[in-house]
Amino acid sequence: MNKRSFFIVGKHAVIEALKNPNRKVLRVFLTEESKKSIHRENQKNNLLKDIKVYFKNKKELDKYTGNEDLLHQGYVAEIEHLEDLNLKDFLKNKNNQTFACLHEVTDPRNIGSIIRSASSFKINGIIVKERHFPDESKLLYKSASGSMEHINIFKVSNINSTLKFLREKNYWVYGFDAKSKKNFCQVDWKGNNILLFGSEGFGIKKHTEKYTDFFVKIDINEKIESLNISNSAAIVFHHIMNAKKDLD
Repeated sequence: MNKRSFFIVGKHAVIEALKNPNRKVLRVFLTEESKKSIHRENQKNNLLKDIKVYFKNKKELDKYTGNEDLLHQGYVAEIEHLEDLNLKDFLKNKNNQTFACLHEVTDPRNIGSIIRSASSFKINGIIVKERHFPDESKLLYKSASGSMEHINIFKVSNINSTLKFLREKNYWVYGFDAKSKKNFCQVDWKGNNILLFGSEGFGIKKHTEKYTDFFVKIDINEKIESLNISNSAAIVFHHIMNAKKDLD
């Protein structure tokens, strides 16, 4: 387990970390008002029990955001990483799973937004390349708005070999490509599926295409070139959640 600590900022990110029994919170830095808010909104749970709490004014907390354009809202916490999840172990005895796979998606704001949508629409997990995943980014945690505590993140060393392994385990890999002719809404989304999203600027790389079973797209106004990746993911996740409900 990675015991290295790091800082997160923002009300939802900090409060959800405090609520997560698997998350080690080392210290919390609050304004007097944010402390009152925690107690007022969580009267049944003493979230600050056994937590080292330090009171700061807004200006003192500003230093924890550095040069990043982030609002801490009076909440800063020092936390440790969660236990790393093993994808192969997780898959045992599980069926009808849907995972998102982010191939060279690097923008922390986009990744955080995708995590928030995946958690909201009951995606079973997100697969990321370990060295491309900014897992200590304050911006990622702020954009995820607490959802980092509610989603399975699988960090792998190689996306292509992971996709190859998943296909051997009866997963269908759907690559999202605006040039595809098939609307993703035409898929029934039965069984086990991987939703493959490529990088923000270049899409799915050529050497990854051979590990993709189908290419699909989101139909949009033909006058618009493309959607932001986090917007695309939210649309896809919401549709698949509803499609799976219809299959139950």
